[in-house]
Amino acid sequence: MAKLVEKAKQYVTEGVGKMEKPDADLSWVTVKHMDRKALSLESDLIVSNPYSHDLPICEVTYKLKSANREIASGRIPDPGSIKAKDKTTVKIPTTVPYDFLISILRDIGADWDIDYEMDVGLVVDLPIIGDFTVPLSKKGTLKLPTLSDMI
Repeated sequence: MAKLVEKAKQYVTEGVGKMEKPDADLSWVTVKHMDRKALSLESDLIVSNPYSHDLPICEVTYKLKSANREIASGRIPDPGSIKAKDKTTVKIPTTVPYDFLISILRDIGADWDIDYEMDVGLVVDLPIIGDFTVPLSKKGTLKLPTLSDMI
């Protein structure tokens, strides 16, 4: 009986490994808004669904880092579903307080930009399998707005 259970586990594992899974890509981080207290950023999470039915997104988690420090992190619970045989975009908003930008002034330097890394975990509910996390990471450079951009 134990051999039969082991063979069944192996069969399921191999089948799931070959099964098509959702794919995702992360856009660059962009500046959306600025005020006296903080800088509002946004990134697009573009998710493609290979299945013929919608897939519920359980949650999206994210961490934005710069200079080996976490700038912002958060969780977007239940942001909707991924359309069947299509791509769906999930907006990831992030707010960075100016006091943090001042603390990494050395990285900002003369070119007025920040080197960043954005880590995202997309959790979808796959049939039979259950919750499945698609990990994503993107590194880039964010050009900060200048004083003339504020006027």
